[in-house]
Amino acid sequence: MPPARRPAASPRWLAHAPHRLMFFVGASNVLLAMLWWALWLASVRWGLWTMPQLAIPPGWLHAFLMQYLVLPSFIFGFLLTVFPRWMGLPDLKRWHYVPVGLGLMGGQLAILLGAAGWEAGLTVGLWMALGGWTAGLAILGRLLADEKGKTWHARSCFAALVLGWLGIAMFIAFVLGTDARWAFASIKLGGFGLLLPVYVTVAHRMFPFFAGNAVPGYRAWRPLWLLGAVWVLVMLHLGLELVHAYAWLWLADAPLLALTGYAVWRWWPRRLAGGPRMPGLLAVLFIGTAWLPVTFALYLAQSLSYLLGGEFILGRAPMHALFVGFFGSVLVAMVTRVTQGHSGRPLRMYGIAWFAFVAIQVVATVRILADVLPDPGLWQAVAAVGWLLALSPWVARIGHIYLTPRRDGRPG
Repeated sequence: MPPARRPAASPRWLAHAPHRLMFFVGASNVLLAMLWWALWLASVRWGLWTMPQLAIPPGWLHAFLMQYLVLPSFIFGFLLTVFPRWMGLPDLKRWHYVPVGLGLMGGQLAILLGAAGWEAGLTVGLWMALGGWTAGLAILGRLLADEKGKTWHARSCFAALVLGWLGIAMFIAFVLGTDARWAFASIKLGGFGLLLPVYVTVAHRMFPFFAGNAVPGYRAWRPLWLLGAVWVLVMLHLGLELVHAYAWLWLADAPLLALTGYAVWRWWPRRLAGGPRMPGLLAVLFIGTAWLPVTFALYLAQSLSYLLGGEFILGRAPMHALFVGFFGSVLVAMVTRVTQGHSGRPLRMYGIAWFAFVAIQVVATVRILADVLPDPGLWQAVAAVGWLLALSPWVARIGHIYLTPRRDGRPG
């Protein structure tokens, strides 16, 4: 008999599971947002074309898109999948998560159309984004209310999402005419109030679990005091930034450097004599997490320099070590793992995923150095284009997976 034909790719498969829809939205958003940013940076650096004028600084819009629409699309996809499993509750139905995806995807499209010249696009997009976020918080909050026990990792993630919702509301207030300090606070909340706590919480719960399943003799280490201490110090860093006390950021960043460095050391799997090597899909998680102590080492150097000499010697380098190095690396690692596992494929790193991960390390390094090299505009544009080159093949592959059924024939 002739071999069975594989079903054709179709958008209808996106609604079959939260991660399918939300990861597809995130994959689309990440390329669209960075394409616009790369075009804007190139227009400023080389003047080959003219970008439409914006009512707000383009750099602020870039920060908003990445923090509140691009990365949160993946975050909601993951949390809408794992919250019921963490709590022993039934899986969510499509009417729970489809509004979240529509809000985040439609919001970004409208905002980018606004950046291209549609006057109402920015306002429409912001309200759509807030609507998608509100739907996501309502669903996840209901799960927390229905849980009989207390899953602290779920509560930690939810608290960060609440701060993210507040950040979007503050940015909307700025666009509607309030003081620019609202936008500044929104951008700072996105990094240290939303993304960093979520990433650290997921790493704290999942990375030792993954290692224990793959490395013989591995002993998981995930004390709750570590998660609590990170929350306290991250909130201290955020508070100091909000009041512009940059000379005193070292009070938070020095212990954060020590804590994250120690956590990476404790989490990192050691190869036993004669035992197998750490699988690539596990290694990329810990390599990506190693950007955390690098980030806080840079923040510490920046703060001490400002304290002693009143000068920002590193510019935005520490922030991009966090965003591109840590967030970007772990994004590729986690999304690859979830996509492989939930599509019935082997849990391994394949060639395109390795290319994306290694290229992100290069892009992160270039973007960090851009703030200390001559002609920073050139290197910022190079890093933005590098981001597109790094992720485009990977996005194309995972996007096709979300549009097709599982390889093993199982639902989801």
